[in-house]
Amino acid sequence: MRLSPSWTDIRSRVSKGLHYRYTAYPLFLILMMYKLLMLDHQLHIANMKLDQADYVIAVGSLLLISFWTLWLPARGRLVSLTLLNLVWTGIVYADLIYYRYFDDFITVPVLMQAGQVGSLGDSIRSLIHGVDLLFFIDWLAIVPFTAAIVFRKRNTATIAYRLPGEYRQQRRTRVLRRLVTGTLALILGIAMTFVPIKRASDTWAVGLFEGNWWNITLYNVTGLIGFHGYDMYRYGRDHLLGQPKLAEEETEQVKAWFDTKRVMPAGTDAMFGKYKGSNVIMIQTEAFMNFVIGQSIEGQEITPNFNRLMKDSMYFSNFYHQTGQGRTSDADFVTHSSLLPLPTGSVFTRYADREYDTLPEILKEQGYAANAFHAYDSSFWNRTTMYREMKYDRFFSKKDFEMTDVQGWSLSDKAFFAQSLSYMKDIQQPFYSFLITLTSHHPYYVPKDGRKLDTGEFEGTIFGNYLQSIHYVDEAFGQFVDQMKQQGLWDNTILIIYGDHDNSIKDQSDYEKFLGRKLNALDMEQIMNQVPLLIHLPDGENAGVYPEAAGMMNVTPSILHLLGVSSEPYYWIGSQLFDGRPRLIPLRSGAFSDENVFYLPSETAGLEGGTCYDLTSRQPTDIQACREGYDETQKELKISDQVITYDLLKQFKADGGGKLGEAK
Repeated sequence: MRLSPSWTDIRSRVSKGLHYRYTAYPLFLILMMYKLLMLDHQLHIANMKLDQADYVIAVGSLLLISFWTLWLPARGRLVSLTLLNLVWTGIVYADLIYYRYFDDFITVPVLMQAGQVGSLGDSIRSLIHGVDLLFFIDWLAIVPFTAAIVFRKRNTATIAYRLPGEYRQQRRTRVLRRLVTGTLALILGIAMTFVPIKRASDTWAVGLFEGNWWNITLYNVTGLIGFHGYDMYRYGRDHLLGQPKLAEEETEQVKAWFDTKRVMPAGTDAMFGKYKGSNVIMIQTEAFMNFVIGQSIEGQEITPNFNRLMKDSMYFSNFYHQTGQGRTSDADFVTHSSLLPLPTGSVFTRYADREYDTLPEILKEQGYAANAFHAYDSSFWNRTTMYREMKYDRFFSKKDFEMTDVQGWSLSDKAFFAQSLSYMKDIQQPFYSFLITLTSHHPYYVPKDGRKLDTGEFEGTIFGNYLQSIHYVDEAFGQFVDQMKQQGLWDNTILIIYGDHDNSIKDQSDYEKFLGRKLNALDMEQIMNQVPLLIHLPDGENAGVYPEAAGMMNVTPSILHLLGVSSEPYYWIGSQLFDGRPRLIPLRSGAFSDENVFYLPSETAGLEGGTCYDLTSRQPTDIQACREGYDETQKELKISDQVITYDLLKQFKADGGGKLGEAK
């Protein structure tokens, strides 16, 4: 008669089955899958929902980063899985924080800028939410348990009574079992990861890995782990295998595109050269967005000085920032080079050594003094190196300013403007001065004695703080203009003011409450991508509101047009703003605007994946109305990326004996 197992036997079997030797790996997969799903939930990406393929890819990716732990003995496996948990939890959470601010994921080029993270300070703290603790709560049990197992004395009693041959046989069996298990996990991981990705890239995501698509689109196909794997591959391919070289046929196609653009009539309208010899002062204003212009709250104008300045200036009401991950540095780059930002990282940190046709260098050739002013660390965004390559005479950075009124990140904008203008007294005219402000930087801190705006129901919110900081900056603008007049600069200087990028506040309800109306997807996209551009000419002529689409890539050609410098010799994506021609404004995400339509892409690949909006009705229209603009946007983004990545301007100028259009 067979006896039922005793309670002791059952407990022993259960205990053995739950031993970390067997449970550590599946527990790792479960916990990391939970964190990946929690990340996806926290991202709140519109029109993106996890489907069966996404779950398969996620599990497959986890197998690929962890299969090797199955080749290790039980203790080694536990330690390795714990370390993997710590590392990948950190990566997942860092991506979440980065996305909350940049709407993108961390890439290798971004990691090269990691030294700047410490400077973000309060901005990072404001992006951390209480619910984020759920990413780390498992560490409270896993880390102490792993430490206890590692430092526990090994029980050698059972080994002592085994015959040597028996022990060696059991050891070989265990090693073989681990090898087979780990190899099967590797094969399964490859199949689960790459088969669905290949199916997507052959169907709805055709061209995903060949084009320069939004990183969110890559994430939608590959998952987070797959995205980082591909990003490392892409970086290694482009940077670690020697100077990349573009195929000759593609190089010729890029050259032909610029040649075609060059032979278009350059335009010699009344604006061309009208302000030859004028000084140029350009102010890049931190997080200065278009939606606040002309607006009031609680009966008080938010930007009264800017509003007054508009009355005798050219104001471009549909001006788009064209930045990518490089944010402020991208605004600087696009505005000065008339090229477009990279899909990942910042040109300033990745490709500072490339050849570009930039405004300060060109003005230097025209006899101008060129200087940059920014009251922050000179190394931030690799500015010291980049500004040297752009041929500035001097970069006035934090060490050149007296920190008499520190506010937020650095010197207050009022003090910054005053000290910068004082430096300009000693600079030979004509000069070009480029100023970068900081006071209105996220998280928009303004001290109590500087808060002069009643933000009403927004008081105490980050949206209210943003309005407060913009009101402060506007007051600084007023003082800057007054000081220009006192120094005798007003009547012989072209003044340009523009915003560098959005404010990273994405809650639609804030904007609806502020503007007093419901907003659709087009409204929000334009709000988050439009910044002010104001050009004040020395004689105050041509003042008015210009509603045509414009972008940062149009700024340098426009300034040089006013100064009588032909655009013909230079390699620019953009054109000047005064010829009345229709303009296409491409954004790094693949969105674009012209005078008729606005195209809003989604995470789905191709034209049909997005939405085409009619700008008259402001409602979706036939997607084919955006076909031409979509194709041109993709072409211009690709050409700009190729120029930067492969240093094509250096090659073109070497082949042509000078700048494009010069005699050979």
